[in-house]
Amino acid sequence: MGTATPLIDRVNSTKPWYAHRWPWLLMMGPFLVVIAASYTGWIAFTRQDALVVDDYYKEGNAINQDLRRDAVAAKLGLSLSARYDVANGKLTGKLLGFGQPIAGKIAIHLAHASQPEKDIAMQAQLDAQGDFEGALPALDMGRWGVTVENEKHEWRLMGTWNWPQQRTIELKADVAPAN
Repeated sequence: MGTATPLIDRVNSTKPWYAHRWPWLLMMGPFLVVIAASYTGWIAFTRQDALVVDDYYKEGNAINQDLRRDAVAAKLGLSLSARYDVANGKLTGKLLGFGQPIAGKIAIHLAHASQPEKDIAMQAQLDAQGDFEGALPALDMGRWGVTVENEKHEWRLMGTWNWPQQRTIELKADVAPAN
């Protein structure tokens, strides 16, 4: 008959808990959750909440005023076509009202979709044919909100531009409602 080792010897000969892989694999899940929660907390406390507005009433009134400006642009039949020349760092284009040139100064605002510090504001003078040209620094790839308005803020054109997938900016006022 073989000699069996006593139970006490078998217990003493087993490895300690930290020498096994299963406790470590089971602890890895909660550890990763703690790391992810710490990172999420860091993001939440170090980034600015740019989308919250303090005075909703004033913001609502401003939206109504902006809608009136859109209606004025529609009544004027405004359309803008612009092209960005990367090599020269210039934005060139044409602004027309019912196919006729518009005169005066315009303000062009390019709003980055997610980083307000990258927004660009520029002024341009329209010539007799409705053409304009303005210096525009190198743009990041991405989606840009485009707003064009006259210097008196009487009308505006708005749209989006996906640079560099779209080489040109085409904005057209919505059709004015029939009264």
